[in-house]
Amino acid sequence: MPEETAVYTHGHHESVLRSHTWRTAANSAAYLVGSIKPHMRILDIGCGPGTITADLAELVPDGHVTGVDQAPGILDRARATATERGLENVEFAVADVHALDYPDDSFCVVHAHQVLQHVGDPVRALSEMRRVCKPGGIVAARDADYSAMTWYPASPVLDDWLDLYLRVARANGGEPDAGRRLKSWALEAGYPAGDITASAGTWCYSSQEERAWWSGLWADRTVASSYAERAVEGGHADAGQLRAVADAWREWGERDAGWFAVLHGEILCRK
Repeated sequence: MPEETAVYTHGHHESVLRSHTWRTAANSAAYLVGSIKPHMRILDIGCGPGTITADLAELVPDGHVTGVDQAPGILDRARATATERGLENVEFAVADVHALDYPDDSFCVVHAHQVLQHVGDPVRALSEMRRVCKPGGIVAARDADYSAMTWYPASPVLDDWLDLYLRVARANGGEPDAGRRLKSWALEAGYPAGDITASAGTWCYSSQEERAWWSGLWADRTVASSYAERAVEGGHADAGQLRAVADAWREWGERDAGWFAVLHGEILCRK
């Protein structure tokens, strides 16, 4: 079976987890939540620290959720999240979405949030997700689209940030503009067009608190995370350029007029 060939761009630095632990089913999987029933068995792929996974488990009190991630270390954080919330219908395991170690037709819902942009073969990943989904079940995916992100006020250095991020992510084997491609990848993976519901969702950061949080985590991520290391090691930027980008993020965050929108593509695929 194929194995992962891409490198996860962000890693699990504190500045990354600051973002990941903010995510909930409400702010990151609203397009799916209405389809979830209390008895369902759910596979949550790329679960990270498990905050969305825990929310899904609360939505299926008579069912079960399995959260999987390729990085074993982050699963300890996910288990702690579930324990803190008193959840007993959730478990976690290491897995590669290109070769899932589950039988055919195992889950009612197979979900992946911000995963397909980071994998080496998203079409193969969606095919595997379909394989382990039960007939009548749902495969759900949501991914950001970096080139569609937009902000105000304009900042030439943040333009440089976006260009840099696109180059680093693609050098790592991923596709940062995954959001716009989800439907086409699902079609390539063999999902009939009539079984795919495509939509879009957003995150928006504009209040003083939101701007400080969003700009701060990106400023820190730009100089201190695995993304920063890969930017330098890959010859995409030097330390001085990264510091300039981090400074631009903090400057933007202090602007009262600051507004930043993240566009996501979403798909619900019926099997």
